[in-house]
Amino acid sequence: MRVTYLESAAVLVETGDVDVLCDPWLVDGAYYGSWAHYPEPDFEPEDFDHVDYIYVSHVHPDHFHPESLERMDTDIPVLIHDYRWDYLKEAVEDLGFEAVELPHDERTHLGGDTHINVLAADGCDPERCGNFFGCTWYDTEADQTGSTQVDSMAVIDDGEETLVNTNDCPYPIAEPSCEKIKADYGDVDMLCHQYSAAQFYPQAVTNYDHEEKIAERDRVIQEKHELALNFIDLFEPTYYMPFAGEYVLAGDLTHLNEYTANPPRKDAKAFFEVNTADDHECVFLNSGEYIDVTTGERSAPFEPVDPEEKQRYIEEELAPREFDYEADPMPTVDEFRAYVPLAYENMEGKRARIGYETDTTVLIPLVDGVCLELSMDGSGFDYTRDLDTDDYDDGWVKMDVDPRLLMRLFEGPHSAYWADAKIGSHIGISKDPDIYERGLYNTLGEFHADGADVQATASHDATAESD
Repeated sequence: MRVTYLESAAVLVETGDVDVLCDPWLVDGAYYGSWAHYPEPDFEPEDFDHVDYIYVSHVHPDHFHPESLERMDTDIPVLIHDYRWDYLKEAVEDLGFEAVELPHDERTHLGGDTHINVLAADGCDPERCGNFFGCTWYDTEADQTGSTQVDSMAVIDDGEETLVNTNDCPYPIAEPSCEKIKADYGDVDMLCHQYSAAQFYPQAVTNYDHEEKIAERDRVIQEKHELALNFIDLFEPTYYMPFAGEYVLAGDLTHLNEYTANPPRKDAKAFFEVNTADDHECVFLNSGEYIDVTTGERSAPFEPVDPEEKQRYIEEELAPREFDYEADPMPTVDEFRAYVPLAYENMEGKRARIGYETDTTVLIPLVDGVCLELSMDGSGFDYTRDLDTDDYDDGWVKMDVDPRLLMRLFEGPHSAYWADAKIGSHIGISKDPDIYERGLYNTLGEFHADGADVQATASHDATAESD
């Protein structure tokens, strides 16, 4: 078995019988243009048209990247977990591929002696999932068997070697699935696991100063590294490859790169080599290089990037890039106001359905000094000028978004997703008190008009109540 590291979570697994390309984010521009690769890839998506299968672990664009897949041969079957909802299946099929849904924990023959087994991150155990996230927030039938998680992991074996790819599966939710794999397969020859944070925090928190962001960055890195050790301890692999969630911010977000919980790979390598047993070998590879899992032979030794060259690339190549939404016309207050009643009604339906309520007010600056106030307790919405956060004694969360992207978010998921804009660091978030209310962001994800044909009406007082 040969494993080639490409970029982030993209790896090519070759068994001699079958070639499987995993999570092919191969070109820059994930998360509305903000996520890029470094070093710049020296391959193209078309270079992998020879593979027998593509495995896509989940719907996030650094794993399921339409712009990469659009350039590949649609005759290649795409293997996905059989999620309860068909959003990933439909998205794959919209690109012209056949989406092959694989049931949880069912070893599937691919060719020769090679098999794949795809498992849900939550182990199809809604009770366990509910201990951490609350499955009923996602599904009113959460007491029935079926995965309610966004992530999956894969086991690829060729009768000799076994590879486990956990990509973004969170620990400890994924622990039962991992234990099942260990019990069924025994020795694991190669483990590929996440070690960094693919998230907006702390770089997009606008009311943290430089020192606070640095401190939180280092804390999150340490936390992610320690969580990764659990996977290594559980699987006891011969080789393990920390990967996934590796990116560089582009465009006018490049100034945030120093705060992302995305450490230099050489630093991560040093951490794992110090904190794991000698019989588990840490494998970092440069893009396009491989390890022969049978012999341990590498195509080339790992060479850390030159930080000065990386910074030059960021400043000269990535910073000048523009995001697609920056070509949109600047919306007016009236255009935003036309969307708000529909979006609020949609959001309220979600809030009531999951039974979430908070006194925290969501503040979304629009244009021309007008700010939208959203209640999260069913009491409606309003507009204000001359925003003063001291007026919100029960807590507030403020979200600063480029108005052109904000209009896409208001339009609905066909234009932009709140969660993807947040992960992409396009949303500047400040809050008081400084707590992360997960239900608030989950509810806000439904604040959109769901593709309705909305027309702006005549202008009126932007501070008038509109609930």
